[in-house]
Amino acid sequence: MNTRFTTLIFALFLLGNISYSQKKNSFNIKKQFEYCAAQASKTLAVIPDDGTSPRTVPNGSKEWKFVDYKDWTSGFWPGELWYLYEATGDKKWEKEADKFSQFLKPLSVSKANDHDLGFQIFNSFGNGYRLTKNPAYKDIILKSADTLATLFNPKVGTILSWPHHKYEGHNTIIDNMMNLELLFWASKSGGNKKLYDIAVKHAETTMNNHFRPDYSSYHVVIYDYETGKKIKGMTAQGYSDDSMWARGQAWSIYGFTMVYRETKDSKFLDFAHKVARVYLDRLTTEDLIPYWDFNAPGIPNEPRDASAAAIVSSALIELSSYTKDTKLKNEYLTKSKKMIVSLSDHYQSHNVNSAFLLHSTGHKPAGSEIDCSINYADYYYLEALLRLQKLKN
Repeated sequence: MNTRFTTLIFALFLLGNISYSQKKNSFNIKKQFEYCAAQASKTLAVIPDDGTSPRTVPNGSKEWKFVDYKDWTSGFWPGELWYLYEATGDKKWEKEADKFSQFLKPLSVSKANDHDLGFQIFNSFGNGYRLTKNPAYKDIILKSADTLATLFNPKVGTILSWPHHKYEGHNTIIDNMMNLELLFWASKSGGNKKLYDIAVKHAETTMNNHFRPDYSSYHVVIYDYETGKKIKGMTAQGYSDDSMWARGQAWSIYGFTMVYRETKDSKFLDFAHKVARVYLDRLTTEDLIPYWDFNAPGIPNEPRDASAAAIVSSALIELSSYTKDTKLKNEYLTKSKKMIVSLSDHYQSHNVNSAFLLHSTGHKPAGSEIDCSINYADYYYLEALLRLQKLKN
């Protein structure tokens, strides 16, 4: 080959890599925190003073829909405020986070309505206690963990997810993996040690029954109340009983990574790798933001789900920290960063509304919250940014 031509090709290769490296390193996390703080300030200005918090902004609207403390998403808004306090150190956010967390206090002394106490209490008071060590927060967390444990069915080995759903047996949804963190924390922080055993048993039972041979997750599994035998796997919010619902798989990646952190049991780490693998291998979008369901029939004209991407981006950063295989570790970090950059560059709400992100999908089969802004997408996006910042530091 001509020497000058070879030199030119090599120079272009170097230039391309330098350009890519500069673009990759130009991502400004501080700028994203400033954006989130500005958006949250706008939201604070429109929240009614009635104990409610913002849940979603419908597609085509600028107005938030607000929910009370009983809504399953009620912990995400105060959680966002705690994360903003962590990101900025501004006492304004601590004050607001405490205010909106306090609205959820009745949950700690009420009968368990469903499995979502972890989302509600640990995202709010849990983050608050982590950042302030306020003993009053700890008391609320411990009481809530005991309340959640009342839904555990020892014959089945899982926590009942939806007591109000009249399925033909004990139902458990994959989202429930996220709420085990509340139990783990309580068991190690002065609560009943049995809470740890309940969380481990739930994770083991879910691992054995909630997944297809390719490690894609069912949304819902129904068990016999008395024998504990699995009756069937099905969906509620996915496309079909046999499809891979994007957010459900995201919950499983995050959930099993967290369970490994809390137990240090290698079987959970191995499983986290497996459920992450099927998600990443089937992710075909260039920006790594998935369609709401990987098997939705109208792809590429189906809605995306930014919330799933936010959850997975955060989970992969943590999973990478437990990964010894250098190639796999780098894949997790590279793809996680690309997800975060994609969300920041192309999914932010800016002048559309005062949420952080657009294009999340809540419950498409029910025609609910399709291609809109949702508070849990914002929560995990902010968490991913914080984890990325700690990684860089």
